[in-house]
Amino acid sequence: MAISVTCIAPVNIAIVKYCKHWSGGKRDDDLILPINDSISVTLSTDHLRTKTTITASPELTKNVLRLNGVEESFENPRIQRCLLEVQKKAKSSGKCPKPEMLEWKIRVESENNFPTAAGLASSAAGYACFVYTLATLYGIEDEELSGIARMGSGSACRSLHSGYVQWVMGEREDGADSLAVQVAPATAWPNMHVLILVVNDRKKATASTQGMSTSVKTSELLKHRAEKCVPQRIEQLKKAIAEHDFETFGRIAMTDSNQFHGVCLDTYPPCFYMNDVSRQIVRLVHEINNMAGFIKVAYSFDAGPNACLFLLEKDVVEVSAIVRRAFPFNHCQEADYYKGIPNDEAAMAAVPEKVLNTFSVEEPNQLRYIIHTKVGEGPRRVE
Repeated sequence: MAISVTCIAPVNIAIVKYCKHWSGGKRDDDLILPINDSISVTLSTDHLRTKTTITASPELTKNVLRLNGVEESFENPRIQRCLLEVQKKAKSSGKCPKPEMLEWKIRVESENNFPTAAGLASSAAGYACFVYTLATLYGIEDEELSGIARMGSGSACRSLHSGYVQWVMGEREDGADSLAVQVAPATAWPNMHVLILVVNDRKKATASTQGMSTSVKTSELLKHRAEKCVPQRIEQLKKAIAEHDFETFGRIAMTDSNQFHGVCLDTYPPCFYMNDVSRQIVRLVHEINNMAGFIKVAYSFDAGPNACLFLLEKDVVEVSAIVRRAFPFNHCQEADYYKGIPNDEAAMAAVPEKVLNTFSVEEPNQLRYIIHTKVGEGPRRVE
């Protein structure tokens, strides 16, 4: 008799970003251990999520994986490692409701409702969902799983928690203390909103893992960042989250993003994730903040050209109206361009023209679409 479980897991966006330890380090590369702590924001699964169904059956003759409807190889070492570690934990816990199920083959059906491999943390959501769904299937979803998810994709460990999450780098060679912990729940700062400006939804030319490897080997700036800059930012950011200090939150988000992409340029040969449209967004954000006289909106770019803009609920209408004016479109219907939390069209139309006219208008269709979302919850089972 086949047994199936379906779960969803969120995307997370790092405010203070991490880089993976690589060859020559003391700790095992396969464990995906970072050279510094990081802090991320978990986004709502209402708008960005991976959904995974895992079926275990004694009738299956091999393990099968399908991602977004396309069959993929199950021989990926990271997938194998996560599967074996979850099964090992399930055996030792004695919680599996049907112990013989641990010997059955599985079929994994996974899908994203956002672009895969485009710099929107699809691997984080994917591996977090894979590990959590496996654990739910085997009855151990309440166990510590972030260390296992980390072995699939480093940032996946952060997608196992809601709200604001710190990945503690740890010190042990076996990686047992390199885990994700919640800094604050999603409800701790309820008026934090996020606008994701999707510049390009195609697969990246340089994979994040490949780029990190080269950076660790060649970038002097990366070493300085990990040793001197990140520890201070981690403490400042935790304090800003606790105190709802958006000025500090936004400054750290932008300076850390800038430095991360500075490391990419300091890498030899350099990695390029941002493009001309990304840089136009950066200029626009600074123009908005300069006009306001304080940090009203903050950007963060992961390993891709797409921008995550953080802002408070009271500023969503004005910033959305400015973005719509600066980045017009005619390549699709409005419902396909603005996704996620619906716009307050009446309020956006009421933003004064003298405010909107302050900002230059780019050529149409520079953005693929925009997703409006909030800080959200961690993974959960769905029917």
